[in-house]
Amino acid sequence: MKTEAELSENILKMTMTIRNEFPELMKYLNEMQITIPDVVTPEINIKILQDYYESLQDLLRKYAPTHPSFINNF
Repeated sequence: MKTEAELSENILKMTMTIRNEFPELMKYLNEMQITIPDVVTPEINIKILQDYYESLQDLLRKYAPTHPSFINNF
């Protein structure tokens, strides 16, 4: 299992890829559960980061095939 720091770094890289390569997907990032927590002080742990990372991967995997110039390395 990846560490919290590794997951955070991977999330940042994937978010930057989305921002730079697929800006039209940014609206979906704002709608994800982790970006709009339902508690005042949400707990961030490895499980939550892993789930968020996987949701970003899923978003790209579903969207990238419609863009042949994108090399899927996530």
